[in-house]
This record gives sequence, structure tokens and C-alpha cells, in this order.
Amino acid sequence: MEPPSPDLVVGEDGLSRPLWACRHDDLREYYDTEWGMPVRTEQGVFERLSLEGFQSGLSWATILRRREGFRRAFAGFDVDAVAAFGAQDVERLLADAGIIRHRGKIEATISNARAAIALRTQEGLGAAGDLPAGSTLADLVWSYRPARTPRPVRAAEVPTTSPESAALAKELRRRGFRFVGPTTMFALMEALGIVDTHLVGSHRRGSSGVWE
Repeated sequence: MEPPSPDLVVGEDGLSRPLWACRHDDLREYYDTEWGMPVRTEQGVFERLSLEGFQSGLSWATILRRREGFRRAFAGFDVDAVAAFGAQDVERLLADAGIIRHRGKIEATISNARAAIALRTQEGLGAAGDLPAGSTLADLVWSYRPARTPRPVRAAEVPTTSPESAALAKELRRRGFRFVGPTTMFALMEALGIVDTHLVGSHRRGSSGVWE
């Protein structure tokens, strides 16, 4: 059966996926089970924020294949644990072949953990209005969910930024976060299910329960 979009590939299992999710088994597994599914915990959002930062300038496959190494190196992305990392930890991480050894990104991850802790005691504006003290990084990021999601048919129709991702990036930078540009934040929003950019006709379109 022909796929509903020329940018979808029908696999041997009869399911339609975009080309990028068909290149390797690990990418297909990630696409089928995780990408675009809602993540609402502080730790989960911090992990994905961190990995998106490390991915900048690299392929997602490169990061995905080092994911367990990142988890070991960064204490499972426990915000409080990472925030306590010091200079010795930075040197340890720079010597860890299981991750991307980029000093700026390593230091930004530690700095972002500290900013996430500070966020819990701050009040301020998110996209949905005032965020009370005690709000987490997840609360802030999800407050930028748009009123509607894209409905791309072709891969070229998938946005790389949005007004919401630009506003989220600006707010995160105001709160001390780093490596959080509008493009990186849009990729984060896609990964977390805040927007659904699965191509129309993909077997994953609408599967998150966040969007119809």
C-alpha cells in the first residue's frame, strides 16, 4: 500500500514512518515508543533539555547512542545531584568517552541544574501566566504549549522554531539557563509532546493523547 505522504516510508510491519526513523533500529525504536510522548517530570524534562543541548551541531543518533553513558555520567539527570557537581566533576566528564566531551556543554548542564533548583523558589511569568513559587522546570516548559499544533504532510513543512519556542528560550535565558535557543527549544517541545510534528499519515500521529 502506498504511504499517504511521499515523505513517509511503510515498513515491513506495515507502519508508516518518516525517513529519519527508518535508518537504524535504534532510531525506529525511539520514534515508535518515545519521541513525542508526554514527559512532565522535572528530571525527565531536565534530561531532554540537557541532551538537546549536547545535540546542537550533531545528529540525534549520535546522542541517542550515548544516552546511557550520559545517564551514568550525570547521575541519572537528577537535578539536585548535577547541581552539586564541581570542578573535579567537570574534569571527570571531560575524560568520559561515553558522552560528548564538550566543556561548554558540560558546564552549561551543571549551570542549568542550578537554574532549575532556583526556579522552584522563584515566581514569574510563563506563557500561561504567573508561575507560583514551587513550580518546576517541567511546569515552566509546559506552560508554553501552543493553542494548536502543526499538521505537516511533507517533511519540509515541519517547523524548526515557533513563537512559543522563541518565548520559552527567552524566558529560560532570563532565568539563567544556557544552550536554550529557539531551535533547540522547539526540538525539546517536539520530543516532550508539547507539539505534535509527526507527519500526517504516520502511525504515531496523535498518539500522545495531548493532541487529536
